[in-house]
Amino acid sequence: MKTNRNIKQVIVNGETSLGIEFGSTRIKAVLIDHYFETIASGSYEWENLLEDGFWTYNLVDIITGLQAAYREMKQEVERNYGITIRTVGSIGFSAMMHGYMAFDNTGELLVPFRTWRNATTSVAARELTDQFQFNIPERWSIAHLYQAILNEEKHLPRIDFITTLAGYIHWLLTGQKAIGIGDASGMFPIDESLQDYNESMVKQFDELIALKGYPWKLKDILPKVYVSGEQAGELTEIGAKILDQSQNLQPGIPLCPPEGDAGTGMVATNSVRKCTGNVSVGTSVFAMIVLENELSKVYPEIDLVTTPNGSPVGMVHANNCSSDLNAWLGLFREFSEAMGQKVETDKLFNVMLNKALEADPDGGGLLGYGYFSGENITGLEEGRPLFVRSPESHFNLANFMRTHLFTAFGALKIGMDILIKQEKVTIDSILAHGGLFKTPVVGQKIVAAAMNAPVSVMATAGEGGAWGMAILASYMLDKDHYRLEDFLDKKVFKEVDRQEIYPDQFDVKGFEAFIERYKKGLVIEQAAVDHFSGKLEEFTC
Repeated sequence: MKTNRNIKQVIVNGETSLGIEFGSTRIKAVLIDHYFETIASGSYEWENLLEDGFWTYNLVDIITGLQAAYREMKQEVERNYGITIRTVGSIGFSAMMHGYMAFDNTGELLVPFRTWRNATTSVAARELTDQFQFNIPERWSIAHLYQAILNEEKHLPRIDFITTLAGYIHWLLTGQKAIGIGDASGMFPIDESLQDYNESMVKQFDELIALKGYPWKLKDILPKVYVSGEQAGELTEIGAKILDQSQNLQPGIPLCPPEGDAGTGMVATNSVRKCTGNVSVGTSVFAMIVLENELSKVYPEIDLVTTPNGSPVGMVHANNCSSDLNAWLGLFREFSEAMGQKVETDKLFNVMLNKALEADPDGGGLLGYGYFSGENITGLEEGRPLFVRSPESHFNLANFMRTHLFTAFGALKIGMDILIKQEKVTIDSILAHGGLFKTPVVGQKIVAAAMNAPVSVMATAGEGGAWGMAILASYMLDKDHYRLEDFLDKKVFKEVDRQEIYPDQFDVKGFEAFIERYKKGLVIEQAAVDHFSGKLEEFTC
């Protein structure tokens, strides 16, 4: 049995690992022990800014947030255990993937950090996809760099180094221009056999821009690629002072490779083994499947990235998921309150979502689109939440709820069908995480039907990316030299509860019928976009 005394000794001895992740709305620091359990955490809320047409976070906020998250974690240790952190066994940083940070040889940031959210690189992304015959999404670092070249931006001749946000923090605190292979795979295509950037594509890019006469080659300005388990530097004296403003933290602490949030999500859900995957559900939804083989051709619906240990991953990302479902449940809440019945949020979700289990397998002929925004997978540049039925539809509450659950995963299913039906990708198991799965069974059954694969929810799925990053930092110290997937199975998740649901073939066939209706009805959604702005008009009598 662990006691405060045991944990104090663990902290004093440095038998700990620290993960800090820079998310889109929160920076979080998590300190774990050698049993991979959280000792303390700290966080800092922040928001991106739109400056000169680009979504960004400024450097002051980046450093302020890093220090605030660490300080809050440190203070929690002091409150609970009465000791000051002076060392940590290992540290790792992760952040939102992709984006563009360019520096000159003095370390000056040449243009404000351009985040993954910017949709300013469509021309570059298309041209590079054609050039490489490899899907280059708009948010990738190479798309940002090439778009800047197409725009003939003035900073380009001065570039000495480009990196991601996680790569920048790691460089700042260690002096090492390093990046984890998962994060690197959102900068430039990776060659799995080399565990490095694709050499032929690097050469193609250099040839493509040769006439520009820049004083650099692409490989010279990219960070060095590391895989999980490798050490990618040590905390310097300057780095220790930046991280811990109280200057109690000592330098020399080993750092693992910095990673992207997709990679830490895979680690936090034990989804790095080939033929496994995870589904993350929220305002948007994405699925990441670890592939056994390369895809046969380029698909704009599928991003190809890697796990932190370099295995290829097919990623399907849909912009819309739970927003419309939440809006309808808000309407039902208003109704219940108008009837004098105040309903707790958890009970509302439990009752309403469970109604979907009583529905016809295909949702009774109903149709909906929860498109609050455009949807890249289905080719819609804008969205209009929409619900449609015919006089023959079986319209009741159960079918209504099932339809809204189906449509929440409709675009995702279209992308996943490319992997499953066209590419014959094997999926042994899917780990699902997100607020929808707080209601037992229902969400799992719907996702299992969409994927036609077993879907699990684990007790640790809510721990988040900072915890996943701390796990990667801990893995670097592993004395047994396990492969990452074995380390997670045999050590981290060995005793974690896991609730697995297999696909019900009635649900699978019902979802297939619904998705055909969904695809045919996309012209209705497009018509709504074309003919209904939804803007509020000022009305005067």
